[in-house]
Amino acid sequence: MNFTSLDLTIFIGYCLLIILMGYFVSREKKGHVKNSNDYFLASKALPWWAVGASLIASNISAEQFIGMSGSGYALGLAISTYEWMAAATLIIVAIFFLPIYLKEGISTMPQFLLKRYDSRVRTTMAIFWLLVYVFVNLTSVLYLGALSLNTILGVPLGYGIAGLAVFAMLYSIYGGLKAVAWTDVIQVFFLVAGGLATTYLALSIVGDGDVWGGFTSLVKEAPKHFKMIIFEGEMMIPDGAGGERDAYLDLPGLSVLIGGMWVVNLNYWGFNQYITQRALAAKSLNEAQKGMVFAGFLKLLMPLIVVIPGIAAYVIVREGLDTSFIQSMTDPEAGIIKSDRAYPTLLQLLPTGLKGLAFAALTAAIVSSLASMANSTSTIFTLDIYKNFFDTKASEKKQVRVGRITAIAAFFLAALVAPALRQLDQAFQYIQEYTGFVSPGVFAIFIFGFFWKKTTSNAALTAAALTIPLSTLFKFMAPGLPFIDRMGVVFLIISAVIIGVSLYEGKGKDHPNGIEITPDLFKTSTKFKIGAILIAGILAALYTVFW
Repeated sequence: MNFTSLDLTIFIGYCLLIILMGYFVSREKKGHVKNSNDYFLASKALPWWAVGASLIASNISAEQFIGMSGSGYALGLAISTYEWMAAATLIIVAIFFLPIYLKEGISTMPQFLLKRYDSRVRTTMAIFWLLVYVFVNLTSVLYLGALSLNTILGVPLGYGIAGLAVFAMLYSIYGGLKAVAWTDVIQVFFLVAGGLATTYLALSIVGDGDVWGGFTSLVKEAPKHFKMIIFEGEMMIPDGAGGERDAYLDLPGLSVLIGGMWVVNLNYWGFNQYITQRALAAKSLNEAQKGMVFAGFLKLLMPLIVVIPGIAAYVIVREGLDTSFIQSMTDPEAGIIKSDRAYPTLLQLLPTGLKGLAFAALTAAIVSSLASMANSTSTIFTLDIYKNFFDTKASEKKQVRVGRITAIAAFFLAALVAPALRQLDQAFQYIQEYTGFVSPGVFAIFIFGFFWKKTTSNAALTAAALTIPLSTLFKFMAPGLPFIDRMGVVFLIISAVIIGVSLYEGKGKDHPNGIEITPDLFKTSTKFKIGAILIAGILAALYTVFW
């Protein structure tokens, strides 16, 4: 990509704005020393719009811009089910999960497990989360971000990984969640504006200058790419090694609506530290719930920004509309077209000014997620591991220092592992699959902990111990089973184990740490109800049109 002076000015201006904003909001009043509540929960002062913006900025990253666009290239609109079902999931989490978290007064997900079960469950799951955040989430976002820098600007992969890690650390390590959340408000603006600019360009290329004509051409030229439900044998996609495989393995038919996809979404949005941490940092339950509705509306918009460009890239390549485009889509080492190169390739075609804006949007998506993941990693390690095992009397100042050191260590480890992901064709699917090794157990432990008082600590610990071995067993013993279905099957098995162990051990009695659920706990405001109904109606219309 040839950056003009205007593009460079826009991009550098964005970088400086984020860094300065991060430091500005991180300042403390004279005489006040930053404590763990300030660093890990932004002083519990976030308004609804900051909660919603931060949720989306933390969620939307290179895995969406690069990874989901790549999946859009390969799979089409069906990959949008992750985004659109997330909108529904946010409503469920806001109504049924958040009130319980705030009632229990927790700061981390492992703290909830300590209150509901015991320290063994807390520690086991804390270790699981730390491993997933560092070696799956942080690693994949660093890789995909560096891949975009490599494709767009020719920056070597290693330098790109290091540069993104340093940028994220520059504004987030000092200020903690407060810096991350408030800069996310700005990040979302760049993310949406730059993303829409790229979509506009992609449709213009396909439509020969006519955006609406470009969209209708996509539907006409790639009809299979506009089906939300993919059945077995219906669609073949690249396997990343020059061959093909069945798209059903990634999105197995109706399972995306009534099966394992709910395990994916409810686990991610309901029990994921770097997501729920934003809601826990809200001024009140009402502000947190309104923030989640706001995030739900933004999720409805995301496929337009991240999936449609991928489908456009597919049509451009298939129809041979641009030789240089096809050349850029081809991996120089493997010599084959890589789906995940679709979005970076599109960015190279943007006109002056918009290049800088779109590149700023992509960078915003990357560094905001990196900062969020690192902050949540440091939160769990500091509050649930370090303070529990190494220094039970750690001062507030020391907890903040340990949190900062942990975040730096997480970036370092992820940067070392990230280059190993180069062999993948769709990194988005890698993230979903390997996060899914833990998801069924986490989902079962929390959902039974919430709503079944008889669930025992040993049952939860058994679930935690079984989730990875069972997932691994099914992966190798049933290679033809789609990973989404695998998550659903593993969840059902673990649920049966939890019920069996709890009834045998507890002899039908309620666990002493069981949560008291009353109807008034789930009351919501009128504004929240209206927003939830609107989201449900829009989702119903979308799935009806693109079934």
